[in-house]
Amino acid sequence: MVTGGSRGIGKAISLRLAKAKARLLINFFQNRTEAEKTAEDIVSLGAEVRLFQADLKDETQIRAMFGEVDTHYGRLDVLVHSAASGVLRSIVDLTAKQWDWVMNTNVRSFLLCAREAASRMHEGGRIIALSSIGSNRVIPEYGIIGISKAAVESLTRYLAVELAPKGISVNAISAGAVPTDVWNLVPDRQEILERVRQRTPCGRLLTAEEIAEFVYFLSGPHARMIQGQVIVLDGGYTLPA
Repeated sequence: MVTGGSRGIGKAISLRLAKAKARLLINFFQNRTEAEKTAEDIVSLGAEVRLFQADLKDETQIRAMFGEVDTHYGRLDVLVHSAASGVLRSIVDLTAKQWDWVMNTNVRSFLLCAREAASRMHEGGRIIALSSIGSNRVIPEYGIIGISKAAVESLTRYLAVELAPKGISVNAISAGAVPTDVWNLVPDRQEILERVRQRTPCGRLLTAEEIAEFVYFLSGPHARMIQGQVIVLDGGYTLPA
């Protein structure tokens, strides 16, 4: 299962898993047209896919989504929690409604999905969350997103310890800037991305496909002893002082 798996980084992850002939359930929130295009791409790779529209702020809809797993697959091997939302606004100007929206979408949903997933997993199950370097670095107007991602990373560690005895691993990927469509919402996006590129020792930006490759690695047998880690993929951006 890939939540938020029809667009951007989530789509790249879905396609990478499809290349391995995974049987996929892709969650999306609003854009059915984009989800159906992603499903077509997955089928063209010879993989099986089902789409499920759900608002992950709603526990009832989450349970219904996992009921789809029970009905069509019988078990779950991998959960990739890519779904996220955000508000670009100063923390002091943030409303309570905006706080609840982002925290419920990014953190509460991860807890609820991980709990449902773990109950359907056998030994070797994998739960993988997507975070960002804004979890521990202060980025202008990124506050609520960064705070929610910090909570996701903490939740990753707690889930890892509780689920390890069941043979389930839980990890998170903290990604640097990836030039997906979400950047269209950011003022001065080209200038910001160029500054990130210049600061990155590798000399270029991270791609969604590179994140997807690492998700694929974490999903496989060679990652069985990686547990409760937040792994930074940023080309070295966070290293210079």
